[in-house]
Amino acid sequence: AHNGRMKLPAIAPDRLPALLAAMPKAELHMHIEGSLEPEMIFALAERNGVALPYASIEELRHAYAFTDLQSFLDIYYAGASVLLKEEDFCDLAQAYLARAATENVVHAEIFFDPQTHTARGVPMETVIRGLSRACADARAQGISAELILCFLRHLSEREASETLEAALPFRDHFIGVGLDSSEVGHPPDKFARVFARCRELGFHIVAHAGEKGPPAYIWQALDVLKAERIDHGVQAVLDAALMQRLA
Repeated sequence: AHNGRMKLPAIAPDRLPALLAAMPKAELHMHIEGSLEPEMIFALAERNGVALPYASIEELRHAYAFTDLQSFLDIYYAGASVLLKEEDFCDLAQAYLARAATENVVHAEIFFDPQTHTARGVPMETVIRGLSRACADARAQGISAELILCFLRHLSEREASETLEAALPFRDHFIGVGLDSSEVGHPPDKFARVFARCRELGFHIVAHAGEKGPPAYIWQALDVLKAERIDHGVQAVLDAALMQRLA
């Protein structure tokens, strides 16, 4: 015993992978649109009659070896273009949740970006109902799955407010709101008013902060948005007082 606590025996390194695979897990940072795999992109493109800028699944999979954010975003938006109907969003989330189940994920909090879809003319209701149906199916299988609506931070606060209002008829289908997309130049305080409204409405608050942006963005997420959880937060290591606050 050490300090009144039992010292656990060391785990043999060769046993660790199997132990980690079997361990129950919570996945708290999952962008559902980013989970689209090439096979499903092509299947949905065919189902919906969408032309893709890739000749084959192999060519698209090869493009997944992206080198920077922009080359990733090109694939991300080409993939999103095939998501048009409620069934598509349901299939997308079901594929992720089935994969998560094989890794013993027992609780998932899933980010979705409605503006990626409403900008293409897809109704808010289509997005939320499709994703929500997959979460309900997962619950029936014993996996707890919840949705978090994220605002795209490179767009305006007015657009975020309009997105929130469009989503409110479906507020029972998501538990919180977040902030994602290109961070630098778009500090959290840009969205102070819309997040104040979200807090009044009783939503959980999370925010991407300090992924690429400075520690000041993390302070703002905590003090201005009142975030309960910081997504990424890696730049916090540059600020000792902030590390203390987060701890």
